[in-house]
Amino acid sequence: MNRIESDRLGEIQIPEEALYGINSIRAGSNFSGDISFHKEWYTAMGNVKQACYRVYRKFSEALTRKYGPDTPLKLIPPDIINALEASAIEISEGLYFSHFIVPAIQGGAGTSINMNVNEIITNAALINIGEKPGTYSVIDPFEHANIYQSTNDTVPSALTIASMLLLNELEESINLLRQNIESLEGKYRDKLRPSYTQMQEAVPSSFGRLFSSYNDALSRDWWRVSKSKERIKVINLGGGASGTGLSIPRFFIIEVVPELRNITSLPLTRSENLNDATSNLDKWVEIHATLKAHAVNLEKIASDIRLMSSDISKTGFINIPHRQTGSSIMPGKINPVIPEFVISSCHKIYSNDMLVSNLCGQGCLDLNAYLPLIGHSMLESLKALINANKSMAMNLLDGLSVNVEAGYEALINSPVLTTALSPYIGYNKAADVAIIMKEENIDIFEATEKSGHMGSEKLKEIFKPSNLLKMGFSINDIRKEKD
Repeated sequence: MNRIESDRLGEIQIPEEALYGINSIRAGSNFSGDISFHKEWYTAMGNVKQACYRVYRKFSEALTRKYGPDTPLKLIPPDIINALEASAIEISEGLYFSHFIVPAIQGGAGTSINMNVNEIITNAALINIGEKPGTYSVIDPFEHANIYQSTNDTVPSALTIASMLLLNELEESINLLRQNIESLEGKYRDKLRPSYTQMQEAVPSSFGRLFSSYNDALSRDWWRVSKSKERIKVINLGGGASGTGLSIPRFFIIEVVPELRNITSLPLTRSENLNDATSNLDKWVEIHATLKAHAVNLEKIASDIRLMSSDISKTGFINIPHRQTGSSIMPGKINPVIPEFVISSCHKIYSNDMLVSNLCGQGCLDLNAYLPLIGHSMLESLKALINANKSMAMNLLDGLSVNVEAGYEALINSPVLTTALSPYIGYNKAADVAIIMKEENIDIFEATEKSGHMGSEKLKEIFKPSNLLKMGFSINDIRKEKD
């Protein structure tokens, strides 16, 4: 069975029990594609609508107290507002999402998002009061569900809520990753290895120092992400179509953001310049840049681990967990799928960053028509980073081990270790030791003994991890060696 809905463009048949309406149907057919709208944005729209209905109720009650039954405005009956709020709460809990049929990529600055939600709220409310969906003479998607609202303030405000909640999740996922990194840093703090510059062996270092560099990078990421909520908390709800508040009661404009703050427990605040908050979307460019910076650090960590666990050098400094069969034709092959997943995710963030920047710059005069795709890309990047962090923590670092012996063997057999001798015997004598190591393919202990430049006991003292890894050398170190 179908019901018939009409607008200025004509009539459309809609499944009788569908909660979407003619506006959603038209949008779904106009914007071909199957890229799904983010559920987090949908549920945040429920929060925004709930705040609007609550403030409308307060406004209505205030008018009634002052003027009695003869109020200057025709008011929506309380039972209808109650039904609308109940439906909005259900949307905030994720109900009826299957009735949201507008794809993520669309035209119209988000009007289709707003109207799809308005129609779902309206028809769910109609059912709850015993009416059939589509009975808009009782509850109307425009007159009632959208009261004192605009697409241009509700949709971006909901995007801010969804992003702030995901930023909280991202913080948690970064901390989970940091905990794993800190554990590895402590476990391998003094385990020696050669460092590498330009993929060539360099001065002595340790696995602990390598993990510490990852930990500090992730700490910066955590700090930037934790500050991001401050950067996007200002919203334009109450500003209407272009931030002027035209046709919206001043009472509503003043009260609606504090009400939304109470509902969400998020530090939301109304912009002092609603026109600016409506037309300029640079806050999303700024926050996505923070996401890109985190992606850069994740890619660096994943790439390093992939390289150090590879078969190319045969050193095998790091052993990564075997998570799945690597080949359909080569028996026993195991691939570094988690680093590759993380790197792929990071490059998705890079492409989204370019898209967000370009589309935010496409704002025209008082509005940016491309908010839907900007928002979709923001939420996509946030979720991709959350998943990358969790996967790296649970599927890569949990179970990762360091081949301590391989790191030490590579170091003592590397001529670059002679750098540690320069302060004691000078550059030229250290170079003699390096030449002997290369020509005779022997380790630094044998080469130094052959050179006669330093005794083996003194050499062992210099090459203790505590001495190799301390910050530089002091004059007392040289005096002690010469005594």
